[in-house]
Amino acid sequence: MSLKNMLRLALLTSALCACAVQADAIFGAGATFPNSIYQAWGRAYKAQTDTTLIYTPVGSGKGIAEISAARTDFGASDKPLKPDELDKLKLMQFPAVIGGVVPAINIKGIADGQLLLDANTLAGIYLGKITHWNAPELQALNPAVLLPNAEIVVVYRSDKSGTTFNFTNYLSKASAEWKATVGEGLSVAWKTGVGAAQTEGLAKRLAETPNSIGYLDMADLQKKGLTYARMKNRDGNIVSPSSASFAAAAASAKWSAENRFYEILTNQPGKDSWPITAATFILLERDPALPEHVAEVMRFYDWAYRNGGEMATSLHYVPLPEIVANSVRQAWTIQVKGDAGKSLWQ
Repeated sequence: MSLKNMLRLALLTSALCACAVQADAIFGAGATFPNSIYQAWGRAYKAQTDTTLIYTPVGSGKGIAEISAARTDFGASDKPLKPDELDKLKLMQFPAVIGGVVPAINIKGIADGQLLLDANTLAGIYLGKITHWNAPELQALNPAVLLPNAEIVVVYRSDKSGTTFNFTNYLSKASAEWKATVGEGLSVAWKTGVGAAQTEGLAKRLAETPNSIGYLDMADLQKKGLTYARMKNRDGNIVSPSSASFAAAAASAKWSAENRFYEILTNQPGKDSWPITAATFILLERDPALPEHVAEVMRFYDWAYRNGGEMATSLHYVPLPEIVANSVRQAWTIQVKGDAGKSLWQ
């Protein structure tokens, strides 16, 4: 083992404790957005292979930091890294699954899909310009809905979040004012509202706060008993969040191993496309400190591509097309190597 990998192994072992060297466990950390499906896949994989997935949903920013420092077997991020960033960090990335970021509300008497939003009203709320639920802009979109004369409580992610990245990326594409004043990122300088850490914290704050609005994935929204809003998409059609509308948005994606699978799915064309659709990504070391662990990570995601589609759909995610999964496998073969320069994916 090279000196570089000896140092990485020491870091990883120290960070994850003695249990990290177990051959029957793999460790990941990062995005909260795909946590529901990763845990479901992990349980099924454990039953079939006796290998345990230990995945910690700490946010995309921490996921990138953990894998960059070789403190975990893989990182997870809803924000894809650009090729030059991957080269600098000596990482490779691949998409794992597709889902949607959904406006979640807590308004007494308003049911799922009863409230309609568009880019301008959603941006206006998060810019602090639309402050009450019965504001003229919202009432014009919802003429048949009795909206309360109540102040809107805006909730956002306070940590570095890939969900925030996709939410703000969408608003930057769809609202010139948002792009000019706030922009996009894992974290941004919010104009109004209160912060909550990670999906769990945001969902809890929404559930406890009347007349609030936030954003999170569909699985957690339903698990917490929150209410979703419908959206007007880029084509001006009204759509609900679902596996079908997420798949419609992803249909025009141009996945490319040459471009390191860098693809952002927000504000896609198509009459049925959900406007805040997102892929979530896995990050691996190209020259891993623990090759056997990284090989098992690839086996896990290969298994998920082959066997995890129904589980993904049941939780309102979208499995990757087989052609994309095959491209990912080819990228593993080329990019992830053991000490002797031999591919870890056979």
